[in-house]
Amino acid sequence: MRPYLSLLQTQKCFSIAKKAALSLPKYPVPALHETLEKYLKSVKPFLSPSEYCQSEEIIKCFGSPGSIGEQLQFKLLEKAQKEDNWLKNWWLNTAYLEYRNPVVVYSSPGLVFPYQKFNSDKERLEYAAKLVAGALDYKSLIDDDKIPLEMMGKDPLDMSQYHKVFGTCRNPACPRDELKFHPGSQHIIVAYKNNFFKLDVKIKGRWMKYDEILQLLEKLIGQDCCEGPAIGLLTANDRDSWSKAFSELQRDNQNAASLKAIEESLFLLCLDDKKPDHCRNDKTTAGIQCVHGGGPKANSGNRWFDKTIQFIVSRDGSNGLTYEHSPSEGQPIAVLMDHIVNYISKAPTGNESSGTSPELLSFKVNDQIKSFIENAESSLQKLVDDLEFNCFTFKSYGKENIKQFKLSPDSFLQMAMQYAFYRIHQVPGAHYESASTRKFIDGRTETIRSCSEESIRFAKAMCNSQLSAQSKANALRVAVNAHKDYTIAALNARGVDRHLLGLKLLAKENKMPLPDIFNDIAFLRSAHMRISTSQVASKCDGFMVYGPLVEDGYACCYNPRSKDVNFGTTAFKSCKETDLDKFQENLETALEEMNDVLTRAPLAKL
Repeated sequence: MRPYLSLLQTQKCFSIAKKAALSLPKYPVPALHETLEKYLKSVKPFLSPSEYCQSEEIIKCFGSPGSIGEQLQFKLLEKAQKEDNWLKNWWLNTAYLEYRNPVVVYSSPGLVFPYQKFNSDKERLEYAAKLVAGALDYKSLIDDDKIPLEMMGKDPLDMSQYHKVFGTCRNPACPRDELKFHPGSQHIIVAYKNNFFKLDVKIKGRWMKYDEILQLLEKLIGQDCCEGPAIGLLTANDRDSWSKAFSELQRDNQNAASLKAIEESLFLLCLDDKKPDHCRNDKTTAGIQCVHGGGPKANSGNRWFDKTIQFIVSRDGSNGLTYEHSPSEGQPIAVLMDHIVNYISKAPTGNESSGTSPELLSFKVNDQIKSFIENAESSLQKLVDDLEFNCFTFKSYGKENIKQFKLSPDSFLQMAMQYAFYRIHQVPGAHYESASTRKFIDGRTETIRSCSEESIRFAKAMCNSQLSAQSKANALRVAVNAHKDYTIAALNARGVDRHLLGLKLLAKENKMPLPDIFNDIAFLRSAHMRISTSQVASKCDGFMVYGPLVEDGYACCYNPRSKDVNFGTTAFKSCKETDLDKFQENLETALEEMNDVLTRAPLAKL
C-alpha cells in the first residue's frame, strides 16, 4: 500500500491495463545470497554481539553450497518457472484463508470517509443513497474498462485487484476459507437493526441513480422493523467457530437462501443508529465504527464481515467502510473512496422508479444457532474491550513541507515512528511497512523492514542533548535514505520476508526438517513486528485503521496530505507496555523535532 499509486495515475483506460498485464513481468525469485545479506543486516538491531555472531553462522550455514537453503532455492526457482507468480496462492492461503483468528481487528481494516453532519434521518438516507450510487458508478467503470491504469514511474501496475472488490465474499470453511466471486451481481444488501435486506439496483440494464436508490431506502426505513437476531455477529467470531455455525445455518433452506443472497451481493450498506461509547473524538468514533462497529451492544451485529466491502453510514455522521482484506490491498479501496467522495458532491438523478421493494432476508434461529451467537458475542466483546483506538490529525505540516528538505515523505514518517517508539521504550522496535509489488503479475505486498541500524543510530542521536542539530540532521538523512533504499528493493520484490516465506513453505510441503534459520532468535525477534504500518493515500480527508500485528505492538496507518497527516492508531489495553496517548505524544514530538533540526541544519547549496 504505497503512496505513489494514486499520485502517479495516468488517464489511460483499463483496456490498456489489460494489455499491459500481458506484458507485466513474472514475480521474481531473488538470489539467495542477496536475500541473506539483506536479512543479516536487518536483524542486527535486535541482537547482542554474541547473538549476532551465532545468527550470522546459522545464516551462513543456510546459504552455503549444498545446504538445505540451496536445495530449497532450487525448488523455488523450479516453481517460479512454471507459474507467473509463485507467491500468489501461498500468500492468499497462509496470510488470509487459512488464518483462523477473526477477520475483525486481526485482518480487516476500516477506511474512514470525511465526517458528515446529518440534521435529520432524511439527510442521512440522501447521503447513503449518493454513496451507493457512487459505488455503482465505479462498478460501471470497471465493467466498461475505464479504470485509469496506475503507474509506478514508467512501470504499469497490475490492476486485477479492482476486479475483485465488488461481488466478492469470503465464506468460512475448515481448514481453509473460500473466496466466492460474483462480478455480475445486480443487487446489494442493506443491514439495518441487525436485519438484512436485498435491494435490486439495476433498472433496464443500467445502475440506479441516487434518488432511485433513495426511494428504496425510504421504503426500507418505513417498514419500521424490529431489531433482528444478531446473525451478523457470527461473522466476527474465529473462523472455525463461524464455520460450524455456517454449516448449521445452511441446514435450513430458508437460511441457505439468505446466506446465498448476502454472498452474491455487490456489497453491503450498513445503516447504524447506535454510537460506540467513550470515544476520544469524531475521527476515533468513525474508526471504531469502521473496524468493528463498537461491539455487540452497538453496531457489530449490523455487519457481515465476510463481505469484501461494507459501507457504513451512521446516524452520528460517522461513515466509511470495512473491507475484508483477502482479495485486495488498501490502495485500490482508497481510490474507490476518493471516487465516491467526488461523486457525492455532484450525484446525478434518475427519472423513474424500479417498482421494486426491499426484500427482508429471514433467518430461522434454533437453540444451537443461539448458542453460537452467544459465543460470538462474548468473544467479540472481549476483543472490543481490549482494543484501544486513537485517530488524529497532525496539523503542523504535511508532505509538501517534507519534500522541501529533498526527502521521501514516506521514509520521513517511518523514521518518525521509529524515533517515537524508541523514545517510549528505549529499545529497537521491529517495524512492518507494506510495499506494493503490483509491478509484477498478481503482485500483492512485500515487507519493508523499517527498523535498521541507521534508524536506531538516528533515534539515539535525537535523544542525545550533546549532539548538534547538524549531527542529528545528518543521522536523519542517512536513516531516511536507508529506508528509501529498502523500499525500492521491496517494491521490486527484493525484500527478505516473502522470499524466506517461500523457502519455509517449500520445506514444509516437501516434509523436510525446518531449517534452523526459522527457529533462530534473530528470525523470531525481527519478525515480531511491534509497529505495524501502512501508508494508504487518499486525496480526501480520510484514513485507514486496523489492529496491531502482535499483542505488545502498535498499529499505525497514515494518510499524508499536502498540509497535514491523518493517523489511525490502535493498541491492546491488556499490554501494560503500550500506551496510545504516549505514542501520539511522542510521534508528534518526533515530527516537530525532525522538522526543527532539518530547518536549523539545511543541506549546503552547491
